[in-house]
Amino acid sequence: MELALFDFDHTVTTCDTYGRFLRRVATPEQLAQAWWKVGPWLLAYRLRLISAERIRARVTRLTFSNRHVDDIATQAVGYARDVLPEVVRPQMLEQIRWHLQQRHTVVIVSGSLDLYLRPWCESLGLDLICNRLESRDGRLTGRYADGDCGPRKAEHIRHRYDLSRYQRIHAYGDSREDRPMLALAHDRWYRGRPLSP
Repeated sequence: MELALFDFDHTVTTCDTYGRFLRRVATPEQLAQAWWKVGPWLLAYRLRLISAERIRARVTRLTFSNRHVDDIATQAVGYARDVLPEVVRPQMLEQIRWHLQQRHTVVIVSGSLDLYLRPWCESLGLDLICNRLESRDGRLTGRYADGDCGPRKAEHIRHRYDLSRYQRIHAYGDSREDRPMLALAHDRWYRGRPLSP
């Protein structure tokens, strides 16, 4: 029995799907205010002054606070159907399918949202570990239901799977957040290149 762990954004895809989804669902008012509310944070992130976790929390709060769950969920299904197939790397989709053909357990492990990742994963028969938005009385709070899983990917994997049961573990990632997940694996791929054991 083998396990294959795939980061999603910039590993399976050519871009950051979360940022694209945020822009798609943001209201005109949110888009108008984005530069001065998010711009300095984005610059700080690019300069590595703040973490991906911090900027994700900020943009999530700004975009989703008090939005209707059903409205965002409907937009997410359309996003999974219309946008994700266009940004998935063909070679990574082929790699996922190869693991499935070998009857490996294949898991997408992502800091992105279940609202659009779940339909995509279900269409391929993949397991999913990712962020979920918190809601109350049909409205989103702008926070994650269980905290940001991005920096805690390895913890979530260990919680969900008994790693001792797998003869071999494969992991694919592209960022600092993925390194603890890669450390769990026998075969590690970082930005498309194999890492030595």
